Amino acid sequence: MHWDIFCHVIDNFGDIGVTWRLARQLVAEHRLHVRLWVDDLQSFKRLCPELDTAAGAQTVRGVEVRRWLHEDFDAAVEPADAVIEAFACELPDAYVKRMAARAVKPAWINLEYLSAEAWVPEHHRLPSPHPRLPLTRHFFFPGFGAGTGGLLRERGLIRRREAFQRDPQAQKAFWQRFGLAPAATEMRISLFSYENPALPGLLAAWAAGESPVRCLVPEGRIVAQVAEFLGQSRMTVGSTATRGSLTVHVIPFTDQDDYDRLLWACDLNFVRGEDSFVRAQWAARPLVWHIYPQKENAHVVKLDAFLAVYGEDLPVTATRALRALWRGWNSLPKGDSGSEAGWKTTWEAFRHERPAFEAHARAWAERLAAEPDLAAQLVEFVSQRL
Repeated sequence: MHWDIFCHVIDNFGDIGVTWRLARQLVAEHRLHVRLWVDDLQSFKRLCPELDTAAGAQTVRGVEVRRWLHEDFDAAVEPADAVIEAFACELPDAYVKRMAARAVKPAWINLEYLSAEAWVPEHHRLPSPHPRLPLTRHFFFPGFGAGTGGLLRERGLIRRREAFQRDPQAQKAFWQRFGLAPAATEMRISLFSYENPALPGLLAAWAAGESPVRCLVPEGRIVAQVAEFLGQSRMTVGSTATRGSLTVHVIPFTDQDDYDRLLWACDLNFVRGEDSFVRAQWAARPLVWHIYPQKENAHVVKLDAFLAVYGEDLPVTATRALRALWRGWNSLPKGDSGSEAGWKTTWEAFRHERPAFEAHARAWAERLAAEPDLAAQLVEFVSQRL
């Protein structure tokens, strides 16, 4: 069976991160032929270094990758048996017309953004007939429990994570690749974020704390802001700077497999977007999510919905500390002014609850792993319609 996945890259890595993982899993585990149509190969290459950004068509890790030229899409392209329109990216008109001309209409799926909002199970798999053509699109919602499409989780992921986290030598070898040898007494934190006005207050809290913090910052948009806080004119890959109890390292932007290991190796992970957000949950480590801002503060509803679901089994004090840190990191009201003193209080409250967060992160990952994964549910859904 042939599948087409269309990805319009909006947020540099979130959209392509999700669709690239999905395409690879469909090929590797379900033996499907997958064409991945992407309109920004430069951003894609950051996640997949072997990609040739000059090629209009190529095969990478078993996936046929096509450059998607919106205005010059080839009208002669034959549609696949299953078509995934990722995150409402809108298929080319010529392609949709070819879909309608097929005797057996393709299974057409709009893969939606991830949300923990209560309405998601009610809308998952709902049909939407095309207003003019004999086609029906179905909405497919990833989610965190029954009645949703689940989360991307390739076979063996949990086993590989457990093996890595139980193997001190594997972790040592991983850190040595960055020229690092973190001490057991340090708290290791990965920081992957959009530019953030809350950053100076949080870094100041780490610097003023009694316990040492080693912060790993992948090369990207937030590095300049980190450098400014540390009094550095510029920081690049390999740069290190210390202020008080805080030591910061800028590390290379890695492919997805190494990013998973970074999440597994750290004690706390600050993540953004959707792909890193999900992978941090599979890491079974405490996490903080910087959600992508949306119009009319729609992102606030999504953030609070996830906090409600994620924190429902936490003690009251831990829930309060979690909510304060997450909302503060997303520049939302959190009970103080956002000053350095306020951030110190917020951070210390979170750090005090660290044992509860660590146990909860592992239990949460186990709970999610008991649900069917997103790729398997998509394959089942398509097979029912063809």
